[in-house]
Amino acid sequence: MSAPRSRYAYLGPEGTFAETALRGLSESRDADLVPVETVADAFAAVRDGSVSGAVVPFENSVEGSVTGTLDEFISGSPLHIAREMLVPVRLSLLALPGTDLGSIRVVASHPHATAQCRHWLRAHLPEARIHAAPSTAEAAAAVAGGAEGAEAAIASPAAAGRYGLAELAADIGDHHHAVTRFVLAVTPRPLPRPTGTDRTTVVTLIADDHPGALLELLTEFAVRGVNLTRIESRPTGHGLGRYCFSIDCEGHVEDARVGDALAALHRFCADVRFCGSYPRADGEAPRLRPGTADGDFEAAAAWLERARRGAV
Repeated sequence: MSAPRSRYAYLGPEGTFAETALRGLSESRDADLVPVETVADAFAAVRDGSVSGAVVPFENSVEGSVTGTLDEFISGSPLHIAREMLVPVRLSLLALPGTDLGSIRVVASHPHATAQCRHWLRAHLPEARIHAAPSTAEAAAAVAGGAEGAEAAIASPAAAGRYGLAELAADIGDHHHAVTRFVLAVTPRPLPRPTGTDRTTVVTLIADDHPGALLELLTEFAVRGVNLTRIESRPTGHGLGRYCFSIDCEGHVEDARVGDALAALHRFCADVRFCGSYPRADGEAPRLRPGTADGDFEAAAAWLERARRGAV
């Protein structure tokens, strides 16, 4: 009897950039790929065990982070990032075959996609109304299905073939090198070994809001030579002025400098939620400052032990 097939969720429907990201992973081979409607649905499927993992958008090089994804990592039972993927974002204007560009009055897409095409839209469809959709593919599906008011969609070129639409205009994004970072969210499990080109994600909640509190948090990384690649505040939902910080840093939690920094945060933060250490998709290695390599920490610990024994 063969083993049951693995199942992986992604922000759907079919034809999204999230599906493209998932299909680029070895985990997707011989697995069932399950489209879901929202990021929250994707995380819920991981948490209830109905899928092995979920691919969701995390941040875009133009529009920044996807707040719904950040908030899902912040709340609910902890999940880890196992992998990250970078997908170039090429956007097209899609409509039913025979549609004239000048007749379009409503354009549907995900808000991140329409924001990346604002200059093109202003130049070519200045009178068009923008309709927000859960995903670019959802917008394409709505146009293909003749949904009321959905006359055109901004989506990937692949969505045109998937939904039988015509590509009225190609490469309409204002930033031709736009990239979206996707992550594979899984339940906590043993971490992959450090590769030397890793990233670590954590969420911190400062215990006592006072002048310099954020500086104290940042200093724990700075003095150990840990470079931050992203830091953002998100409301905790427990009153105005109560924020936590979602942080990405270079390195793996098993790297001495990273582990030491996170342990220091744990001493004075109300909470530190570890969200995983995983290989960077761009393969970029950190530039270590003198005194911050693992060997430097080991030598310092050995010296301290000798000092405590009165041997130095």
